[in-house]
Amino acid sequence: MKRPIIALDFPSKNEIALFLEKFPVEEKLFVKVGMEIFYQEGPDIVKWLRSLGHDVFLDLKLHDIPNTVKQAMKGIARLDVAMTNVHAAGGRKMMAAALEGLREGSGNSQQIPKLIAVTQLTSTSEEQMNREQLIKVSLKASVVQYAKMTYQAGLDGVVCSALEVELIKGNIAPDFICLTPGIRPRNSAAGDQERIVTPERARKIGSDFIVVGRPITQSENPLMAYQQIKNEWNGVQ
Repeated sequence: MKRPIIALDFPSKNEIALFLEKFPVEEKLFVKVGMEIFYQEGPDIVKWLRSLGHDVFLDLKLHDIPNTVKQAMKGIARLDVAMTNVHAAGGRKMMAAALEGLREGSGNSQQIPKLIAVTQLTSTSEEQMNREQLIKVSLKASVVQYAKMTYQAGLDGVVCSALEVELIKGNIAPDFICLTPGIRPRNSAAGDQERIVTPERARKIGSDFIVVGRPITQSENPLMAYQQIKNEWNGVQ
């Protein structure tokens, strides 16, 4: 059964530990470690989560000159994460360097983490993209262009809205990974997300991974919320 990726957007390791106590020890989760917690706790937070048996998507969205990103990815590879990412806006050369860094850092004995690229953030509207980024095409056209660059650089897939999954897979390849944040169960607040869908719709659209944060982490019963989303994501009644 596919697992939703839980966004551990907490300010400290202690708060994550309290959250994880609400799950059975044998329930091995797929969790997202983002900038909020990584910049407080550093790489040790990833090592600790891996020691508990959880898989980690390290969501740092690297975006810098190619050599800097390559060297950073060498270090990330040694953290034994399942997946990590960059910003596609960094360009093909930067993305290719990121992949090279992961391969060099992983060596021969370790599986290379999946590497995906952010297209347009799910908090970004088309009007905002046009006005602030001065990208004078449609949001979908921008996303497809970034996805094509990502594929050409040799990466595994992209972070995108579930609303763009069919378009991306149709323009690139059915097995090109589409990881989709902005997932909200029915009757859940949108928060700061603009382009959101339910877990059920994400499954039908063809998302390969979904990321869910506040609907689980801020729930009065996180385990129940997680199980309900997991069932909906897998089409279990």
